[in-house]
Amino acid sequence: MSGWILRPRPDPTARLRLFCFPYAGGGAAPFRVWADDLPADVELCLVQLPGREGRLNEPPYARITPLVAALVTALRGELDKPYVFFGHSLGALLGFELLRALRRVGAPSPRGLFVSGYRAPHLPDPEPPLHRLPGAALWEELRRLNGTPPEVLENAELRRLVEPTLRADFAIDETYVHTNEAPLTCPISAFGGISDREVSGEMLAAWRRHTDGSFELRMMPGDHFFIHASRPILLDALAGDLERLLSRAGGGPPSAGARRHE
Repeated sequence: MSGWILRPRPDPTARLRLFCFPYAGGGAAPFRVWADDLPADVELCLVQLPGREGRLNEPPYARITPLVAALVTALRGELDKPYVFFGHSLGALLGFELLRALRRVGAPSPRGLFVSGYRAPHLPDPEPPLHRLPGAALWEELRRLNGTPPEVLENAELRRLVEPTLRADFAIDETYVHTNEAPLTCPISAFGGISDREVSGEMLAAWRRHTDGSFELRMMPGDHFFIHASRPILLDALAGDLERLLSRAGGGPPSAGARRHE
């Protein structure tokens, strides 16, 4: 199960683990650069799903229930110290449903859930489905969303390579059916792009109903993929939140110097 989790800088002495879940079609790579900007006592754990990067030859999941079940098995043994989840877009939905599944099997509760660029899960999807669009129409929509690297958009061979995973990821999102459960007990922090035409601030604010803990919404410059354009702002906010969680995790305040890049 080690293939599910990548650690850019393994740290067995870390006091908090940050698990990052990718957006549709994405892998762990975009999150690797985060390691330099996190508090020193935080271990970055990147969740690598089948069908991308080092797991390109494995078939991707196209439904959320079996994927979450596999993630429960993969991550349950990694929750032996305080942890938080961060997910962008589809990754936010995966993180949320995984926390509910972990709660059902009696796993330790998280210290926090960070959701980014995804409407609250009880809200209906306002957009038409993409996973069954003809190839040209699918790629035109992806170009509009502005999250696919130009080298993929302009290369027919690369498009053929990644299209099955993209379609499977979109199918996970578009076939998802929300079921009511008790709210999570951990805080939820939501992040959004001010210019995101897919996910509004109101859609993000609706995450509030999914926690009995505190809730905070922060909107940042950029579109749906503001996590790239506004990465320094996002990571500064995230690091501040993690430092506060570390101070409550026991063992005193964060290590002197706090962030690795300092």
